[in-house]
Amino acid sequence: MSGAPIPAAAVLGGMAPRVLPAAASLHPALTIGIKAYNEERHIAAAIASALAAAGPLGAEVILADCGSADHTVEIARRYPVRIVQLTDRARRSCGAGAQLAFQHARGDYFYLLDGDMLIDPDFLPAAIRFLESHPRVAGVGGRVEEVNRANEEFQIRAEATAAGAHWRAGTVDRLDCGGLYRCAAIREVGYLADANLHSFEEFELAARLAARGWTLARIDLPAVRHFGHCTGGYGLLWRRLRSGYAGGAGETLRAALGAPHFPLVIRRLAHVRNAAAVILWWLLLIALAPAPLALHAKLGAAALLLGLPLAFLAWRRGGLRLGLYSLATWNAGAAGLIGGALRRRRDPRTPLPSAEIATLLQAGPERRPMPHRPAPGTPSHPDAPAPALAVPAKDTPSWT
Repeated sequence: MSGAPIPAAAVLGGMAPRVLPAAASLHPALTIGIKAYNEERHIAAAIASALAAAGPLGAEVILADCGSADHTVEIARRYPVRIVQLTDRARRSCGAGAQLAFQHARGDYFYLLDGDMLIDPDFLPAAIRFLESHPRVAGVGGRVEEVNRANEEFQIRAEATAAGAHWRAGTVDRLDCGGLYRCAAIREVGYLADANLHSFEEFELAARLAARGWTLARIDLPAVRHFGHCTGGYGLLWRRLRSGYAGGAGETLRAALGAPHFPLVIRRLAHVRNAAAVILWWLLLIALAPAPLALHAKLGAAALLLGLPLAFLAWRRGGLRLGLYSLATWNAGAAGLIGGALRRRRDPRTPLPSAEIATLLQAGPERRPMPHRPAPGTPSHPDAPAPALAVPAKDTPSWT
């Protein structure tokens, strides 16, 4: 990942990493899992933010590394965290990173953080109170700030974060960019993330939870700052095609075949519908070649077929540049849908092969109370009312 690293001192307020409190409890109430792969530029700040949030709650922090080839693990060893690593690098995926962290978690609650994110320390106490006040809510997220808007991908995502229904406070159909989950709900549906998935693992989890009667919510509090890739938009798109990330919608669709959450995937995952539309568009263009039409008629029809989607997306994205990028991502998504649907699957309930390569550097009490009880009447007191849900949002297309 390119771009300047975020200094851990900027997160810690100048404190050295080892003076942060660490939870070595055998039964912590909360686990913060950080999934990472080659995140040497951001991992120090991500871990520092997680430790700062974990300390007052007696939580544990786990770094789940998917076989980084850079200095990610070396940097992480400086901090009082558990480090677990995937031992079969062929199993590397977004889903595997998330599931690996959960697989080693010991808490009653679990927060998933990416290695290029910073967590707001005030979010977790409020999220815990919310879950305790809403027993059928499986997970809760907050506001996500997209820091990097340098390429087309994250400009579109930032706009979607501001406008998309599943990014607003209220009942939502997924927790993109992470959230705090009730571990009992996750275990009821079998696993946190399908390790076969190269993307859409949070959506797929949400669909499985919804099929069992659980709901998800966002509260109107800042949760994370996400830095993302600094690679150019088309470079990132090519990288996602090569890595298998673009096949996530197809993998999600295949995983749902014959399962109770299949209708939810069809209804809520716009990427599947978009890819189906693009495949139909391809077939129409191919059908023009043998069609019994004059050459000028064929050229006119081809121009119309090529121009209409671009015009629509340029209008939708507010300009030709982002419209052209969206058209490229839709085509990549259609190719990925086919490849992902055909990709071999392993049983997602089987534990991932892994090794714990570092443990906590400090010892702590058997279990600390959580959350810390400040003076009554303060906003963070456990008896303070939990954030209220807004009106449930309707199903809306995803942002890409």
